[in-house]
Amino acid sequence: MVFEEVATKDELMDVNMKMAKVNGHEILLARAGDDYYAADNRCPHMGGDLSKGRLEGTVVTCPRHHSQFDLADGHVIRWTDWTGVKLSLGKVLKSPRPLKTYDVRVEGEKILVDLK
Repeated sequence: MVFEEVATKDELMDVNMKMAKVNGHEILLARAGDDYYAADNRCPHMGGDLSKGRLEGTVVTCPRHHSQFDLADGHVIRWTDWTGVKLSLGKVLKSPRPLKTYDVRVEGEKILVDLK
């Protein structure tokens, strides 16, 4: 594991998110209570900027099509807010995929992420 510093604790208030660029890669950083999470910042559904979405507990909602993912492990909660035929067709064209998450470690005031 190779942990890289991506932010400091004072940059993330409770229930807050931000995007950090590390080696040209967009990482979503989130804090819920005393826990920190890191994931790809781009939604695997249609590439929405998750840092501009909504965070409720550990669930992030994409601002584009309201896809939802649990930052604890990246699993899909809702692929989109579409319904009926549109939802069925959408799942055929782009099947649900989890959000890639990363291990996070806090050392003092530093937030470190393993991007491997």
